[in-house]
Amino acid sequence: MASFCMKIAGAVAHVTCLFESTPLYFRAYVTEDEAQFSISVSREDLIFEQAELDAEAVQEGFRFRTFTDPFLERAAIQRAFAEFLFDRGVLLLHGSTVAVDGQAYLFTARSGTGKSTHTRLWCQAFGSRAAIINDDKPFVAVTGEGVTAFGSPWSGKHGLDNNIAAPLAGICFLERGQENIIRPASREEVLPQLLKQGYCPLDEKKSQMYQQLMQLLVDKIPLWQMQCNKDISAAHTAFEAMCNKGETL
Repeated sequence: MASFCMKIAGAVAHVTCLFESTPLYFRAYVTEDEAQFSISVSREDLIFEQAELDAEAVQEGFRFRTFTDPFLERAAIQRAFAEFLFDRGVLLLHGSTVAVDGQAYLFTARSGTGKSTHTRLWCQAFGSRAAIINDDKPFVAVTGEGVTAFGSPWSGKHGLDNNIAAPLAGICFLERGQENIIRPASREEVLPQLLKQGYCPLDEKKSQMYQQLMQLLVDKIPLWQMQCNKDISAAHTAFEAMCNKGETL
């Protein structure tokens, strides 16, 4: 058993975990700040997370995988954080988020579409001006003042994340294409897609709250649809549209 405190999207949890490797995985988010809530992982939680991943495999057409216990523990901690933050207007989204010049841009799509490839192109194109916030599961806080993207340690197979935050300046749904074409998207066409890319709390009573928070998000943020290839020009095309400055390098 091990215990530590970590801070994500402004929330601090005291975590009691089963495996000594878990604090190391979360080391960039460890804090000495006072905890607001507690997370304690049990063996039953590991079984539950494996069952949830099996159900996701069926739904998405993925192959079944048996995950390691430390992986399942990290998934259980992610779920606990997502549940706590949801009640405070913070969503966990599936997408790759990059910041350029202090503004964040979130790219989402079905797994395997090329989100990570696209944001890596942004890093190549803009160098030190760019930083990956999170490559798979960023947190997004929706407030009266605006929307902020936060890094989190759950960053997918590439493990690309930074413990930073930035105002969210746009959300873009990606598709593979031969050419790079980006256009503004409407709330009506984006919302059904985005609802599938967020974490909806387990409590069914909160499903309506989840939809309302997503609706608030899409009302506050510019929305885009893009077909893109794997050339660095894809990053320039997206940036020129989404930052609304017409900048080029």
